[in-house]
Amino acid sequence: MAGETKRLAEFATALRYDEIPAPVIAITKACLIDAVAVALFGSSLPWGKSVADFAFHVGEASPGAASTVLSPDLRRVSAPAAALANGTFAHSFEFDNLRQPSVGVHPGSTASLAALAVAEEFDASGRDLITALVAGNECMLRTGLAAKSTSEHFGFHAPGLTGVFGSAIAASRIMGNGAHKTAMAIGIGGSFGSGLLAFAKAGNGGMVKRLHMGRAAEGGVTAAYLAARGFEGPDVVLEGKFGYLDVYAEGGDPALLVEGLGTRWDSLNIWFKLFPCHVTAQAPVRAIRELQRQHRFGPDDVARIVLFASDKVLSHHADRAPSDVGTAQYSVPFSVALALFRDPADPQAFLDGPNQNPKILALCRAIELRPYGTAIAAGQNATCRLDVTLKDGRTLTVDKTDGDDRNAAASFEPDVEKKFFNLTSGLPGGRAAELLARLKTIEDRRSADLFRL
Repeated sequence: MAGETKRLAEFATALRYDEIPAPVIAITKACLIDAVAVALFGSSLPWGKSVADFAFHVGEASPGAASTVLSPDLRRVSAPAAALANGTFAHSFEFDNLRQPSVGVHPGSTASLAALAVAEEFDASGRDLITALVAGNECMLRTGLAAKSTSEHFGFHAPGLTGVFGSAIAASRIMGNGAHKTAMAIGIGGSFGSGLLAFAKAGNGGMVKRLHMGRAAEGGVTAAYLAARGFEGPDVVLEGKFGYLDVYAEGGDPALLVEGLGTRWDSLNIWFKLFPCHVTAQAPVRAIRELQRQHRFGPDDVARIVLFASDKVLSHHADRAPSDVGTAQYSVPFSVALALFRDPADPQAFLDGPNQNPKILALCRAIELRPYGTAIAAGQNATCRLDVTLKDGRTLTVDKTDGDDRNAAASFEPDVEKKFFNLTSGLPGGRAAELLARLKTIEDRRSADLFRL
């Protein structure tokens, strides 16, 4: 063991705002803006309302409740309760940001919203919040890289594991925990990681997937609070025997936990979803829409669809008969079928449920899934080839490489802003525009004032 957990804690504690490159600050702010918008929309969904009610029950009467629950009335609760609610909201309909190529990390719905909840309670400056987010994200992304996308082979939902570490680190930074207490927070957080993929095989209960991000955010915040009060955890929880990489990964590499730390900014790989469905469906959905746009056909013109996909899609995302919204969004064939009938960028297209149109389910069942056939780079599980045969005899083919629509530095901010307004229309009056303006200039503000609209 080379003390990787301690080295991450030392990096997070020592990082200074002025050391962070401007592109990293820009994408970190966009990550937070995206997370706030997705959470505000997610709060309106039935499962969001259930978690909000619980957060109010356990956190609203807490002394000093200062952290905003991101629902339109912007009520305040304790930081752990806000982290639970907001993290769940942000993952409530598969529209939250993540890393591409995928390593099982969702920065927006975990570390970003965990840190935001703590920053409000501590009235941290915007610069301190950004620094904490960069520290948490850089360390958390490396936990995903080190596990080599293997946690889900065992049935664990990886962001429910990695998210605790990023949340604990970011929260610790805002609280002013030193390197030792930050290492303790990471160690404690290792016992809070959770999230099983049972719903993916059960064909029901997909709602529970939304909770995994909320629990990761809450767990990280709780770990940081406990560490600040002298509670201890193992300081080799990431690299040690029976630690994260030993238990949750296959062939994990501890060296990747710290490789390039402070010189290679992995935050630049944060990616913003185009459609509210699983990341493995993003490229296939773009593929079918591209063919439909170029060749002008509708669902009734289709005779056959063959999707050549990664092993991950075939093993985890091939449900032909999803029974609820969550399992529908997790299913690649359902997402492809839906894209022929409705606009997949519209959250309501998925939120109407898998039984909205029998023709969508019939096409979902008819799509043939086959192995992609050639090696796919680690994490690029949405890479695919789509063969569509039309009833007029034409055969159309398109290949999509996972992440070939990566957010260029010059383009992701307008896309995030457009998405923000699409998802915050429930806010009254001009509050959405005012909130966006505050988030865009967060480095010049106090965290406690962000949501005092």
